[in-house]
Amino acid sequence: MVKKILQLLGNLLSRFYKYKDDHFDDVHYISFFFWQKILRMNSKVPWPVHFTSYVTGIKNIKIGKKCSPGSNIGQYIQAINGITLGDNVLMGPGSKIISANHDPKDFTKHTEGKPIIIGSNVWIGADAIILAGVTIGDNVVIGAGSIVTRDLPSNSVAVGNPCRVIKRL
Repeated sequence: MVKKILQLLGNLLSRFYKYKDDHFDDVHYISFFFWQKILRMNSKVPWPVHFTSYVTGIKNIKIGKKCSPGSNIGQYIQAINGITLGDNVLMGPGSKIISANHDPKDFTKHTEGKPIIIGSNVWIGADAIILAGVTIGDNVVIGAGSIVTRDLPSNSVAVGNPCRVIKRL
């Protein structure tokens, strides 16, 4: 009975999101709804975001299906110069996507640059960081703790600091 009620409530609350991610069960939607819609944390983001994550520059983010940047624990998404995410992009806890650098002459401003583009079927491991202007192809795995400073080709596994391709898929 309780499970049935949770399913109905989760299904109802998931309708409050413009983008619904199939990775989440009904209990997750209840939690996301509470933090985002009631307590107003990341309230302007039209997809589910974990209460410990922060998403900024929402108008500059384009997302595909099965993709919810910021939905895992402790993520930071900064889209001043824009971020495009393909379908089925999964991000581990603590991962960060940072699309703009600070101006070296005035730290309160950001420099203009290319957007970050991430293809479809990409896994970004825990605590990985993707920096400004990077393009990541389709079917890529980025290892935990990696710092991506350069473009990564499709069908590859990349790890390290700086992140380098170690294997082709």
